[in-house]
Amino acid sequence: MRYLIVGCGRVGSALAKLLDADGHEVIVVDENAAAFKRLGQKFKGHEVVGTGIDYDVLKRAGAATADGFVAVTNGDNRNIMAALIAQRMFKIKRIVARIYDPPRGQMYRELGVQTVCPTTVGAKLIRDVLIKAPWETQTFDLGKLSSVSTVVGPAAAGKRVSEIEVPGKVRIAAVRRGERDIFVASPELVLQEGDELSAIIAPDAISDFAQRFRDTTDRSKVTA
Repeated sequence: MRYLIVGCGRVGSALAKLLDADGHEVIVVDENAAAFKRLGQKFKGHEVVGTGIDYDVLKRAGAATADGFVAVTNGDNRNIMAALIAQRMFKIKRIVARIYDPPRGQMYRELGVQTVCPTTVGAKLIRDVLIKAPWETQTFDLGKLSSVSTVVGPAAAGKRVSEIEVPGKVRIAAVRRGERDIFVASPELVLQEGDELSAIIAPDAISDFAQRFRDTTDRSKVTA
């Protein structure tokens, strides 16, 4: 896949290196050539000096053939403008823009631009740390779904994955068993005490899920 990233700050450069390490073709655009130092010597992608809201710069960067586009500069307006240019002028299908002002999120999503708001996500993660929720959680799409990890205790041991899942509410995605065994969960898989589950959960199902695994609270962790 070919990904175009506008902004080579801490997030942009880290994302570029992750995608590059995964074998994707990555192009990074930044108006400050010195910012590319963050990419390091192992980065195999391309670097383009220029502003991400300039049509000609994005065209030179290969926006016309990009599979995905990310705008992570320091300015909300610049990120949205870059995302709209990518969407409407280059017809890129997968577009993500970082914004810091939460109220703008819904408006931009109505324009077809997916947004990630560190303000909202960070606040929710800090809240989870403060209340010591018995799972490790990351929120996606501004809280519509949560990715939750927890450890199987005596109460859930011996149950099948299908007994834990709730259609449309809880889906067990993966299971870690021991130090090395990680596999996609099947409905018939029998859980063992100590298994670490990764689940996708709807907001209104989190409370019930927590109750089911409350016996693992002392061994679980929450990280930001």
